[in-house]
Amino acid sequence: KRLVKMDWKAMWKTTGLLKERSGKSRLWLMADMLRCAIKYNAGYIDYKIAQMYRLNDAQRATVITRGISNSIVRRMNDKAYWHFFDDKTQFNALFREYIPRKWLLITPDTELAALEDITAGQTQLIGKPLEGSSGQGILKFTQEDWAKGPAAFKALLLEKGIGILEEIVVQHPDMASLCPTSVNTCRIATLLGDKKQGIVYAFLRIGNGKVMDNVGCGGMAAPINLDTGVISGVGANKAGEVYEFHPMTGKRIPGTQIPYWEEVKAMCLKAMHVVPQVRFVAWDVAITQDGPVFIEGNSFPSHAIPQFAAHFPDGIGILPRFEEFIDL
Repeated sequence: KRLVKMDWKAMWKTTGLLKERSGKSRLWLMADMLRCAIKYNAGYIDYKIAQMYRLNDAQRATVITRGISNSIVRRMNDKAYWHFFDDKTQFNALFREYIPRKWLLITPDTELAALEDITAGQTQLIGKPLEGSSGQGILKFTQEDWAKGPAAFKALLLEKGIGILEEIVVQHPDMASLCPTSVNTCRIATLLGDKKQGIVYAFLRIGNGKVMDNVGCGGMAAPINLDTGVISGVGANKAGEVYEFHPMTGKRIPGTQIPYWEEVKAMCLKAMHVVPQVRFVAWDVAITQDGPVFIEGNSFPSHAIPQFAAHFPDGIGILPRFEEFIDL
C-alpha cells in the first residue's frame, strides 16, 4: 500500500539531498531505502531524519520508524476515544483543569455576544481548525480583524476554516528568550504500558520565526532531561539542520532549564489517566509565569520529533525506551 501511495518525486528529491550529505550514490541510497523499508518498516522520511545511511543493522533496529510507530498507536489507543484529543473543543472541555484560558467554538450558530465577550480587552487571539496537526491552519488574529464588529469577524473565521478561537498563551520569559515569535512547547509523551507507566520522552519544540513551533512548519526540537528538565542537546529540524544557538535570538539551546519542570511532569502523569483507553499520548505543554498549561494532546504522536539523528550521536535510537514500557 505504501509503495502505491509513495510520493516518488519527493523520494527522488530526498535521495539527491542525501547523496550530497552522505557521499553515497543515488542507486545505493535507493536500494538501501528499500532494504530499510522491508526490514525496519521505514519510509524515506524516516531514513532521512534518522540518517539511516550512517547506521549499522543493530543501530537501525533501535529507530522508531513510521511503521513501528503506527503499530504502537493502533495497539495502545482505542480509536473510538481519539475524538477527545482530535477535537480541540472536546480536549479543552475535558482537560479544563489545565487550560485556564478562554476559548470559543466557532460554527455558523456561534452567538455574536460570545464573540464580543472573547475579544473584549484582547489585542490578539489564536484561531485553529477543530482537527488537524503540524500547526496547519493555525492563524493569529488581531484587533483589526474584529474592528468591523462581531458579524464580520465571525464571517472571516468561518471563511478561514477556524473551529476554535482561544486567548493567547503568554509564555514564561525564559521560554520566550529562545524564540519570542511562537509559544515554545514541551512535547511530553506518556505511555500506560503493560510493563511500566510514565513518561517515555520529552522534547522542547522551538519556533524559528513563525507563529507555530511545530517542526512541520520550520521549527526545531531539542531533548529534555527527564530528571532535571534541562535541555540536553542541540536544536534540530526536519531538514537535518542543527543549532547550538538559536539563529534568531542567539540564545544557547543546550543547558536551558525548563521552568516548573516537576509541575510539568506531574500534570502529564495525572492527565494520562483521564482517558485510559488512549494509552499513548503526546502532550503539548506551554510554560507560563504561573506554571504549565496544556495546548493540546495528540492521540497519534509524531515519531519524527524524538528521532532526529542529531540527538542520537551513538546511533542508538529511542525504541529501547519504549521497550521499557511495552513488549515490541
